[in-house]
Amino acid sequence: MSGVGGGSGPVRVPEEIITDNGKQFTDRFGKYRPRTGEVLFDKICRHNGITHRLTAPASPNQNGKVERFHGTVRPDFLDTAEAFTSLAEAQAAVDAYVLHYNTDRPHQALDPRSPVTPADRFQPVGAQQRALVDLWLPPTLDSVPAAPIEPVAADAPPVHVQEPAVQPGGPVEFDRVVPASGNLMVCQRQFWMGTQRAGMVARIWADCDLIHVLIAGIRIKTVRSHLSVNGLATLTRQGATPAGPSPLPPIEDGDAIEVERCVNRGGGVCLGQHIVLAAEILAGRRVGIRIEPATLMFYDLDTRELLRTRTNPLNPEQIKRLRGARPAGPPPRPSIEPVRVQRRASNSGIIMVAGQRVALGRLHRHQTVAVTVSETTLAIETTDGDTKVIRRTTTQPVRSIKGQRPRIATSVS
Repeated sequence: MSGVGGGSGPVRVPEEIITDNGKQFTDRFGKYRPRTGEVLFDKICRHNGITHRLTAPASPNQNGKVERFHGTVRPDFLDTAEAFTSLAEAQAAVDAYVLHYNTDRPHQALDPRSPVTPADRFQPVGAQQRALVDLWLPPTLDSVPAAPIEPVAADAPPVHVQEPAVQPGGPVEFDRVVPASGNLMVCQRQFWMGTQRAGMVARIWADCDLIHVLIAGIRIKTVRSHLSVNGLATLTRQGATPAGPSPLPPIEDGDAIEVERCVNRGGGVCLGQHIVLAAEILAGRRVGIRIEPATLMFYDLDTRELLRTRTNPLNPEQIKRLRGARPAGPPPRPSIEPVRVQRRASNSGIIMVAGQRVALGRLHRHQTVAVTVSETTLAIETTDGDTKVIRRTTTQPVRSIKGQRPRIATSVS
C-alpha cells in the first residue's frame, strides 16, 4: 500500500474491497449513538468507485485471506521488529518483509522437493491489462511529492514558508450519506431526510448564516446555521472544499427578501441598525420577516400565517447587508379564523378590544369576559352565560390576548 498515500500519481484501484464491520471501515451500524453512515474509509471508496463489501458479523472466515495474513505477519515480522521512529521507517520495513516473503522465503504449501516462492508461481498483471487511475484522497491525507533537497549554507537565514491565505468564514461544501434511519447528522445537528432517502449522497452547503442540504442538485432543506468561523475551518480540515455560489437564486434589486429573527422581551426585532417593534405577544418567538420596499410582514415560520405588518424603515443598501437574507417565498396570508381574547371590565363596565370601546354596563364591572374577534364582529361572552354580538368599527389588529399578564395567543378551534 505504499503507493496509495504517497502522492506518486496514478495507481491501480481495485473494483471491490471486503472488510469486517470495524468502526475504522464503516459507520453503518450501531444503536448507541447517531450514525452518519460514512467514515473516511467509506468516503475514499465512494470517490474512487470502489465497491465496499462487508462480512457478516462474527464471521472472520468470510475474510480468511486477511486473517491469515495477520496470523503470518505478526509472529514473523511484528513480534521481532524493533520500535519504529517514523511512518517512513515502518513502511520501508514492511516493504522489505513483503519482498523477502514473496521472492526469498520458500512457501510452505508448495512442493518441498523443489522449493519455490510465491514470485515463482504468480506474475503481476501487466500495466496494459490494468488501467492506472488517479486515486482520490482528502486533503488531510493527500501528501505532496517531496522536492529535491539542496544543501543549505550554515550561515543562511531561516526560510519561512508562507501558507496560502484562506478566506475565514467562507462557505464550504461536503458530502454525507443518508443513513438507514433517515436521520442525517451534520455538525452535531440532526436533519430528518426520511427513510426513503437512505443511502443517497447529500451535498451540504454551509456558511455562518445558512445550511443547505441538496440531493442530486435539488435543494431539500435550508436552515439557520449554527456554525462559527472556527467550525467552518474544522470542516475544511476534515475534507470540506470551498463552496460555489449559494443554492438560493440571486436577489435582484427591488425583490422581496426574507430573514428569520427572534423577538425580544419587548416585542422588537433587530434589523441592521434598527429595532423594529413586532408585537409584545410575540416575545421569545422566532418569526420570519418578509421585507418589501415599504413593508415588513411578520409571519409564522411553519404555517406562513401573517402575524403583523409594519412600515419598513430600511433603505436598499441596509437591506442588502442583512444577515441571513434569502429570496422571499409566497406572501404570508392572515389567518381566517377569529381570535379569542379576554378583557377585564373597568369600574364603569367598559372594555377595550382592538382599539374599540365597548360598554357592558356597571353590572359587569371588574369581571373578565371572553371576546371572539372576527373581521366584522365582536362576540362578547359574559359571566352570566349570555353572548352579545356587536359590529366591529375598527381595523386595528389585536395586540394582547389576555386582560392581564401573561398574554398568550390562542385561536378559536
